[in-house]
Amino acid sequence: MDIILIPGLWLDGASWTHVAGHLTAAGHRVVAVTPPGHDGGDPRRATYADLVATVVTEIDNARGKVVLVGHSAGCAVAWAAADRRVDRVACAVLVGGFPIPNGQQVLDGLEVVDGVVPFPGWAAFDGPDTADLDETLKAEVESHMTPAPADFVSATQQLQDDRRHAIPTVMVCPEYSSAQLRDWSEEGFAQLGELRHLDEVAYVDLESGHWPQFSRSEDLADVILRAATVHHRADR
Repeated sequence: MDIILIPGLWLDGASWTHVAGHLTAAGHRVVAVTPPGHDGGDPRRATYADLVATVVTEIDNARGKVVLVGHSAGCAVAWAAADRRVDRVACAVLVGGFPIPNGQQVLDGLEVVDGVVPFPGWAAFDGPDTADLDETLKAEVESHMTPAPADFVSATQQLQDDRRHAIPTVMVCPEYSSAQLRDWSEEGFAQLGELRHLDEVAYVDLESGHWPQFSRSEDLADVILRAATVHHRADR
């Protein structure tokens, strides 16, 4: 099955290397997307629409239905791409992020400097986000980071096909629990508005930090593999 991996903010496609290795070994075709602006191009010129279009192109290039995997802010991208290719998505696996609803800003709370969003440093993520990252792993994560295009956070999510609500979705909860996520949804957290409309949603407690593709790559790959197996069978 084709599995498309979408990195979170600041990260390149190679940030998925450890996870991709497990998926490939299991016989899947894996594409790890490097976002525009992280590929040597000027990040100030890259837009959120460019990133969504990049993922849509990979869906179109796939041999059949795909599993879309997003990390953090990449979950919004995965959901937007799924909305544009509903019939080609077997399931969505959203890791440490949300299916941002139509009309919502993709991400707020980060400083834009000269048209880009620089990584604010690890102190900004002190606590559960980084509890499972030692200095070696932090250095590895940083080696895959470059400043993100400002539009990747400031853009407004644009969705158009309500059939997306029928896409089976797996919410992977890393530094927070599924119980917390459900509570946030019930409290009316705007970025979780889509969850109430999904026909089929599963929750997985990973009990990691925010970057499990580095700290818990095999466990995260197992979650993705289970989703791929279940929904590959369902599509036959």
